[in-house]
Amino acid sequence: MRSLRARLLLILCTLAVALPHAARAEDLRRTAIVRAIESCRDSVVNIHGEKVVTDESSADERRVNGMGTGVILDARGYAVTNFHVVDGVRNIEVTLASGRTVAARLISHDRQTDLAVIKIESTTALPVINLGTSGDLLIGETVLALGNAFGYEHTVTRGIISALHRNVDVNPTQRYEDLIQTDASINPGNSGGPLLNINGEMIGINVAVRAGAQGIGFAIPVDSVLRVVTSLLSVERVDRTWHGIVCRTCGTGAVVEAVHDSSPAATVGVRAGDVILRVDDLAVTSQLDIERAMLGHKAGEVIAVTVTREGAEEQLQLPLAKARRTLVTAPERSWEQLGLRVAPAASDMVRQLQPRYRGGLLVQEVRFGSPASDKGIKPGDILVGLHIWETLTPDNVSYILDQIESDRLATVKFYILRGRDTLFGHIASDTILR
Repeated sequence: MRSLRARLLLILCTLAVALPHAARAEDLRRTAIVRAIESCRDSVVNIHGEKVVTDESSADERRVNGMGTGVILDARGYAVTNFHVVDGVRNIEVTLASGRTVAARLISHDRQTDLAVIKIESTTALPVINLGTSGDLLIGETVLALGNAFGYEHTVTRGIISALHRNVDVNPTQRYEDLIQTDASINPGNSGGPLLNINGEMIGINVAVRAGAQGIGFAIPVDSVLRVVTSLLSVERVDRTWHGIVCRTCGTGAVVEAVHDSSPAATVGVRAGDVILRVDDLAVTSQLDIERAMLGHKAGEVIAVTVTREGAEEQLQLPLAKARRTLVTAPERSWEQLGLRVAPAASDMVRQLQPRYRGGLLVQEVRFGSPASDKGIKPGDILVGLHIWETLTPDNVSYILDQIESDRLATVKFYILRGRDTLFGHIASDTILR
């Protein structure tokens, strides 16, 4: 009996020593890097789809596979990525961390900064990335890159911040400014994915690899990303509604810096100096939070806005209004939305070049970086058609732009005469309906 008790006591003592040791070993494995990746992995998605590329010399089209990464900023599925990842992709597909593949669509983009917002189609709430700041970055601090490197989904790489405020020319039409430089491996497919600090907070969006270099990658600072995304996700841009509030971030809310005259916010008494705490049920600390809270609401809907003013909390009922559109002439719309300065071409000249056309618009100037410029349209070309309509006057173009918006067309086919040859291509509608 004593022998049995002694054995049991020995077993219990052994377990008492072994279990804490095993727990300590597990704690050592679960490093800050492991915890950082675990905290944000589910908010990173892999993007893939086919692009249609038009050969400008022959007007032939070919399909190429594209891939990249995105970061979820809103539980409804709004995510940020690089524009070049989704530019020209007709059917965007997104693979979630769970392995489920769902459709997504392009909401808006900014070509100059190479940022875009997509909407992932999901019936359930999606996990959102933890946001950090790029205002206090340290050269030499540890960073992590997470993305769809070469198609290997959710690849993690580690490095340090090598330098700050780098300017990078990728090609003759794309220049990135004020980038974070890192030696964390960033490969094709990483574009649009997060650069994380050791706390698992996003401090940048991975964007570019220096061709031929090793250990040199770049990311757009998150503070710059959020400024652009705030514009891309504004309700005025996405929903064509208007509230009139301009805010800046503060510790406990968003401070109202200005209120637009005659805006819905002005009519209910929102004024500069107010601190907005909540919009509906969403706690806000930035202009982006305000836009996110109002997304999806229609003009006329009333939104609860909770503010503090002189130490007292007050709830205002703000009715959204339809966004105001500045009236512009037909030639101005062609320039602003397509990037084309046009004038009616002599109908006799057009018929001599190609008898099947009644006329067209002579391209006098093409704005650099515009949708028309990106598709290779040049001065001297003659625009003879958009979608299913002919373009004989600038008013035709203005009418077609209205139809594109009302019909919610994804892409618009254009036809031009270059000499005696008819060339065509496709312009994504979101690039011209901004």
